[in-house]
Amino acid sequence: MRPFKRRKRGGVYAVFEAAEAHLLVNLLGQLVELLRDRNGEDESAPDPLFAQLGMGGSHVPPDDPVLQRLLPDGYTDDLDASGDFRRYTERALSETKVANARTVIASLVEGGLDPADVETNDAKVEVELDAAAVQAWLRSLTDIRLSVAVRLGIESDEDLVAVADSDDETVVVMSDIYDWLGYVQETLVQSLS
Repeated sequence: MRPFKRRKRGGVYAVFEAAEAHLLVNLLGQLVELLRDRNGEDESAPDPLFAQLGMGGSHVPPDDPVLQRLLPDGYTDDLDASGDFRRYTERALSETKVANARTVIASLVEGGLDPADVETNDAKVEVELDAAAVQAWLRSLTDIRLSVAVRLGIESDEDLVAVADSDDETVVVMSDIYDWLGYVQETLVQSLS
């Protein structure tokens, strides 16, 4: 990947290898699927007014630790208030996360990624982002990194070192992906200053 840079005429751009772009699409697809699975049929009785306003999600916290991190409780000391808060806000928060992921995927496709061609090749994917797309990228990269961190058990710097030094090759690969996502996010933030 060539890091994000600011364009003189406005916006930012970066160039990804096709394999990197496919990795992002894969991770975002998993995130979208996880959020959609959560927002299937309502666990609580639907309220027509809330449905029109995009509210009416579950009042029960998710079982999946990744979803617990992405869709945290609003109140840790009051289960009833937390349930009400979740019921009124979770669906909209999930839909926003899905929309952000779709924006990232769309910008990769617009930049030359062929999602159907998963063969690793020498193709480059150049993304150009306006201010709204930058925000979607930053939020989606944060969501992906949080998801990977939860799956790897990263809660501190010591955990990060332990994961990187793991004997499990899969854990080491995911640790490398976590680091790379941080690099992508860092170059995007730096391009804005």
